[in-house]
Amino acid sequence: MRPPSSRRRRQQHRRGDAAEGHGGGSSERWLLTYADMITLLLALFVVLFSISAVNISKFKTLKQTLEQAFSPHILSGGGSIIPNGGSEATDQKAEAAIAALATQHSHATTLQAEEEQFQALKEKLDAYAREHGFSEAIETTITERGLVIRLLTDHVLFESGSASLKPEATPLLAEISHLVNLDRSHPISVEGNTDDVPISTSQFPSNWELSVARATGVVRFMIGQGVAARRLEASGVAGERPIAPNTTAGGRSRNRRVEIALLRGGAAEGGGSQ
Repeated sequence: MRPPSSRRRRQQHRRGDAAEGHGGGSSERWLLTYADMITLLLALFVVLFSISAVNISKFKTLKQTLEQAFSPHILSGGGSIIPNGGSEATDQKAEAAIAALATQHSHATTLQAEEEQFQALKEKLDAYAREHGFSEAIETTITERGLVIRLLTDHVLFESGSASLKPEATPLLAEISHLVNLDRSHPISVEGNTDDVPISTSQFPSNWELSVARATGVVRFMIGQGVAARRLEASGVAGERPIAPNTTAGGRSRNRRVEIALLRGGAAEGGGSQ
C-alpha cells in the first residue's frame, strides 16, 4: 500500500488538473468574442474605405447626366423637359425659327437679284447716254432708295419756265421707259425739282406748280410708252432739295432736274427724294 501522502498528492494533482481544465475553458471564451469584434471592425473599415474612395470620372459622368436630365435642353436621342408647355410649344418655336430663317434667306435672295437688276439697267442707260451724247445730262446712281435716273431739264427735257417736253427728249424718255418696263414690278417715282429763283406766271404761280407739272408731263409720256399707270407716281418739290449751291449758274442748272427712281421693294410708299 502506498503511503497516504503519495495518495493525497495524486488526488490533489488530479483536482488541480480538473480545476485548471475547467478554468482554462472559461478563460478562452473572451478570445472568441475578441476575434468576432476584430472581424466586425475590419468589415466596418472596409465599408468605410469603399465609401470614401469615390471614382471621380464616374461621379462627373453621373453629375452631367443628372444636369442634362433636369435641364430644359433637348437630350440626344430623346425629347426634352420643357418648363412651360411641352412638345407642342417646342414644335411651334421650331416652326417659327425655321420660318424666320426662310424669310431671311428669301429676303437676302430678293435683295441680291434686285441689286443685279438695277446694276444691269444702269449699265444699259449709261451706254445709251454715251452713244447718243447725253452723258452730261444724265446721271444714274444706285442708292438705298433704288435706281435713280437724274435728268437735267435745261439740256434735255424743258425750256426755261416751261413744262412742255422738248422734241429731243422723246428718244431718251422712250429708252428709259423701255428699260424700266422690263421687269414690270418695281414702282416708279417721278420727281420734279427747280432752282430757288422764283417764278410767277399765270400758268405757274410758283416753282411748286412748275415742278409738279414737269413731273406729271414725264409720267404721261411714260404711260404712253406702255409703263403701267399703277406703278407711277408724280411729285414736285420746287427748289427745296438742291443737289448743288444755287449761288452759281452751273449750280442752279444742276438743281433744275427731273428724277426718275425705280424703287426697291417696299419703297413704293411715300415717294419723293430722301
